[in-house]
Amino acid sequence: MMRPRFLLAALACVVLAVGATAAALYGYALPELSSARPEPPKVEIAIAAWLLRHSVPEADRAQRNPLESDRADIVAGRDLFREKCEICHGYDGSGRTQIGAGEYPRPPPLRALAASLTDGEMYYHIRNGIRNTGMPAWNMPERQIWQLVLYIRHLPITVPMSRQAASAAMSLHGAFSLAPPAVAAPGDAEPNRHYVGSAECRSCHAGIYDRWKTTPMANVVRDPRQHPEAITPDLSKPDPLVTFGKDDIAFVYGSLWKQRYFKKVGDDYFPEPAQWDITHHMWRKYFVRNGADWWAPLYPPDNFQRPTGPLCDGCHSVNYDINTRNPTEWNVGCERCHGPGSEHVKNPVRETIINPARLDYVHANDTCIQCHSQGRPLANPINGKYYDWPVGFHMGLNLDDFWKLEEHKLGETTFTHFPDGTAHKNRMQGNDFVQSLMYNRGVACFSCHDVHGTRYQAQLREPPAEMCFACHGTHTQNGPHTATIEEHTHHKPGSPGSQCIACHMPRIEQTIADVSVRAHTFRFITPAETDTYGIPNPCTTCHKDKPTSWAASALKTWQERSPWRMGVNQ
Repeated sequence: MMRPRFLLAALACVVLAVGATAAALYGYALPELSSARPEPPKVEIAIAAWLLRHSVPEADRAQRNPLESDRADIVAGRDLFREKCEICHGYDGSGRTQIGAGEYPRPPPLRALAASLTDGEMYYHIRNGIRNTGMPAWNMPERQIWQLVLYIRHLPITVPMSRQAASAAMSLHGAFSLAPPAVAAPGDAEPNRHYVGSAECRSCHAGIYDRWKTTPMANVVRDPRQHPEAITPDLSKPDPLVTFGKDDIAFVYGSLWKQRYFKKVGDDYFPEPAQWDITHHMWRKYFVRNGADWWAPLYPPDNFQRPTGPLCDGCHSVNYDINTRNPTEWNVGCERCHGPGSEHVKNPVRETIINPARLDYVHANDTCIQCHSQGRPLANPINGKYYDWPVGFHMGLNLDDFWKLEEHKLGETTFTHFPDGTAHKNRMQGNDFVQSLMYNRGVACFSCHDVHGTRYQAQLREPPAEMCFACHGTHTQNGPHTATIEEHTHHKPGSPGSQCIACHMPRIEQTIADVSVRAHTFRFITPAETDTYGIPNPCTTCHKDKPTSWAASALKTWQERSPWRMGVNQ
């Protein structure tokens, strides 16, 4: 008789214990169960990701976008994205928005997500939404959904704002999570990695390699014995500036605005005293006088005592060795931007190579700033010579451990800067860009330029206006805040003055004679600043027959402009 009672008592104790435990767990979990603030645990991410991947019917997954990459459809998709998606996903699809930061799970990084999904999967999720997330089902016509799919594959490129964000960019986005990207931590480069040369990249990246091979980056320095077509002028025509012949030229430098010629003496190269002005088809003297560059007074006033090794070659090659005076390869090859490639050749996965697009905004932009900036090494001279490029730096390290940008004091005009800090010479895109709001928002040089090669000038990814409109548009957070573009520019559509770059990137930075390149601060320089500081403004740079007073009066009639910003202090 005692045994059943004992069993019942024991069972009651177990029930009570389980109940108490469940109640405790319930009480512990309930306050957090509905909160959108915590990041989901890894187990939940894995389960949700698996369920999401297997929730799309195979027939839907196999669908392909019937729309080609037509500009009209991409623009239509962009407009839909801005209207319906940008509030959560951000203009670049990064999810870095106020609403996105407060959702559970977080909005995914759409650019990375799109690379892993088929067209059909993207269409399915847009049309049907995703249960238990902030993603609604959209009742739009089929064509509009496909336009959205198309645009998501053409989102503006931005980069993470910190190393931590870069490392976690694809690991903290709920069910959409992919494997975290391989972000090379600057300073963590492995000592056994070495350079292999761009030719090693071709077998796996033939399309990219073939595009790159025709770019100015791949042809900045050419041997005329291998490329006789590299010499632009006719050297048989006499000119008093030209004291050299074809046989004296070991290397031809440049092909866009100017062309210089290097003669080999011993183990080094020296610039000839004449350069070819490609724009005006004429010879001009080449000699860097004192006051035209910081290093000029530190070298004898003779081109043939100013070797290109310390002054040029580090940026015109890959892995230039200052001791042997030889590089792994001449020109700006793959490893200049991606770091030593030996481990990637052995094991071609993304973890074994540096991709600047997966670095934070500082290190991503330093990929280009290492050469597209005016500065000097922190340690100078080096072995008794003054260098004009960041000796010792390669991708995977911190550029600011090797290089400092040229300093500038506001109000002074120097050989590098206008009084406001805008550059006035070429090779200073980096000095300009780090001052800009674009830089501070995670825009990278390669957001606009693709050095692998494009069909547009300056290797732009798209024509200039379309590049700007990818992020900027009427009635958008990024502006312009007018009903139409014409109301913002006050110029006829299609005219030079209606181009964004005409006002925000004027050609005011000299490369040779009167040939100038575009500023990269993206500021609008006012006529008042021209009067006060002598900085060229875009109005009278274009309307050369007009005085600054005319431009200032015209701007006063632009009612959507702040009159305070049209003064000297914008």
